[in-house]
Amino acid sequence: MGKVFEKLATEVTQLKVGDTNVYLSPIMDLYNNEVKAYSVSLRPDLAQIREKLDGLSKRFPEGATPILHSDQGWQYQHAEYQRYLKEHNIVQSMSRKGNCMDNGAMKCFFVRLKVEMFYGKKFASVEEFIQKLHEYIFY
Repeated sequence: MGKVFEKLATEVTQLKVGDTNVYLSPIMDLYNNEVKAYSVSLRPDLAQIREKLDGLSKRFPEGATPILHSDQGWQYQHAEYQRYLKEHNIVQSMSRKGNCMDNGAMKCFFVRLKVEMFYGKKFASVEEFIQKLHEYIFY
């Protein structure tokens, strides 16, 4: 049996709200499927990744040395991201090229989120959607 902060996974998904793309990038603990940190952005940029990693830093237990799994996205290959992982004793793990099944836990989280709080719903604004997204994740 595993333990908290032993195996983590991350990914980015795009959600279209009206004419606006909203990007969600969480880090999920595979021990209990808890979202440990996340960021929401209107652009999938390095600032979003910094925000997510800052959130993780605030919850990171002393002495933890987790494996953090992702796909081969540009953000996970970026020197700043890799430097953060090294500084925090996090082992980087990336999917093989063309193998989305390696990150199946994150894909399942996104499907569940979209079915439960996104598909078929109407949002008055992007801001309302983002607020509902925060509520969903904290639930």
